[in-house]
Amino acid sequence: MSRRQIDRHKCTSSLFATPMAMLRTVSSRLKCSPIVRTLSTMVTPQVPEFKLKYTNQTIPAIGFGSGTAWRIKKSSVGTDGPVMDDLVDQVKQAIQSGYTHIDTAEAYFTHTEVGLGIRAAGVPREKLFVVDKWSPAVKAKTGSSGPYESLTTALKDMDLDYVDLYLIHHPFNIDNLEESWKEMEKLYEQGLTKNIGVSNFNVELLERIKKVATIPVMINQIEFHAYLQEQTPGIIEYCKENDIVIEGFCPLAPITRAAPGPIDDLLLQLAEKYGKSQTQILLRWVYQNGVLPLTTSSKAERLVEALNIFTFELDPEDVNKISEVGKGKTYKAF
Repeated sequence: MSRRQIDRHKCTSSLFATPMAMLRTVSSRLKCSPIVRTLSTMVTPQVPEFKLKYTNQTIPAIGFGSGTAWRIKKSSVGTDGPVMDDLVDQVKQAIQSGYTHIDTAEAYFTHTEVGLGIRAAGVPREKLFVVDKWSPAVKAKTGSSGPYESLTTALKDMDLDYVDLYLIHHPFNIDNLEESWKEMEKLYEQGLTKNIGVSNFNVELLERIKKVATIPVMINQIEFHAYLQEQTPGIIEYCKENDIVIEGFCPLAPITRAAPGPIDDLLLQLAEKYGKSQTQILLRWVYQNGVLPLTTSSKAERLVEALNIFTFELDPEDVNKISEVGKGKTYKAF
């Protein structure tokens, strides 16, 4: 076989059935991607971090998400279907672009792809911040009895020894919230996760956990954008008062899901004023509100574009303008 034939074979050969075998073969296959080759010419911006008070650890101030579109695509072919090579590419691409914060969840059914992408990226594990979530609403499909079983299974699927943050994905279909939080604490105590938190929780639910917790909620991941500045009443103020870092998903909803809307003209004006894209204006607004934005894209240039929100700053009056104009519409993506 000629050298050219060998190279072509490496690029087109199918992955083996097991995650470990896939991890061994994915690196050579990914080298064939023009997207990956393009990344070597891109400049990686410096990403700031949020501090997690209880553990004194830090979390990168922007994250790459492997949910939503990927979950829908995975579900369309069956959660036990073939590996989504494009998601493996995207995880590697995100890390190569400069993202060290990678977000996944049991409900996305993308653990294998995330693990393959992490391994293929070639970045030392300690340089990454991997987030996973227990999703009780899908327990009928997964068969997991709770957060402990869910995470131990996920770690095997991703071929990781631990995650940096583990969340309860939502408060639905939980038989006993207090007992579930005790399982979260057990995972933390055993070193299977470095930090613990929740997602989509309101003040009342956070107070329930607070009453029984020996280890506090460190993060609450909620939907946050200009058209939804309070997912539930008082949640932003409560989290800030209780040293709970806020992560915001769907930060670009005003231009990706909810357009047209009252903020459209203002975004055009601000994009011209700062010489930035509307995407960057919205993400920067989220960040300057003290919220950590989660984003995703299948395009390398879009990923780098999002990272570059840390190269400029919105004037306080412009932050306020976005907030005020955004209140003219309410939109919930989830």
